Amino acid sequence: MRLALAQLGVEGGEPETNLERALEAIDDAAERGADLVALPEIFTVGYFAFDRYADSAEGLAGPTLSRIAEAAANRGINVLAGTVVEDLAETAATTDVPTPADEGLANTAVLFDRSGDRRAVYRKHHLFGYESSEARLLVPGENLEGAIAELEGFTVATTTCYDLRFPELYREFAERGVTLVLVPSAWPYPRVEHWTTLSRARAIENQQYVATINGSGEFPDATLLGRSTVFDPWGTTLASAADEPALVLAELDLGRVERVREEFPALRDRRR
Repeated sequence: MRLALAQLGVEGGEPETNLERALEAIDDAAERGADLVALPEIFTVGYFAFDRYADSAEGLAGPTLSRIAEAAANRGINVLAGTVVEDLAETAATTDVPTPADEGLANTAVLFDRSGDRRAVYRKHHLFGYESSEARLLVPGENLEGAIAELEGFTVATTTCYDLRFPELYREFAERGVTLVLVPSAWPYPRVEHWTTLSRARAIENQQYVATINGSGEFPDATLLGRSTVFDPWGTTLASAADEPALVLAELDLGRVERVREEFPALRDRRR
């Protein structure tokens, strides 16, 4: 699989501008032969634009995700719609996708296939409370059903940003056969070492590909550090970016997961 990470320049409170950048990145990834392109966390309104969450929220059948699905189908490429602010009540009223609550907002990633069909939905489980309004504004995801999809031979799952600090979530995905975890994020300075170390650790301990898709840009109280990276199941960096907008490309070999697990059978040796 050829994987593309779209490290977008995200402007706070400018959903139309950000959506156009996302659509351009999908086009670029398709032109460069990618099978799957992934977008960052809350790439629409910007993670730190907390005052715009409510008025930018949409259900899963809303116009933003519909345009992403249309782009996936038109370009024949799988797309992870990084995350968006989801209106749970609207989703419940317009789709058959289960929701963790009857109302409220969620930080939600949606995976579309080459036909533009919705294949997986993941709502961020661990909401950030440190100098952030996320935990106050959003409803956490409650289960992993419907969050995993078979895609291009890989078993693909999504986690989101702060989830990186909770290894049990990644182990549960590994136990469900996941071979690639996509991690849309809005990770800011100064926690560069945390970003790199946690991402690599999740790949090493579960012997699976981990791809972190961060944004780029400045907000009044934070600056995103970029550094979107693809780690292989041995923890080796396959491709990465600096802190400016970029499209990161990497070739993923499905057989690599099996070979690493066979060569170094840590998962098999685990005692409960």
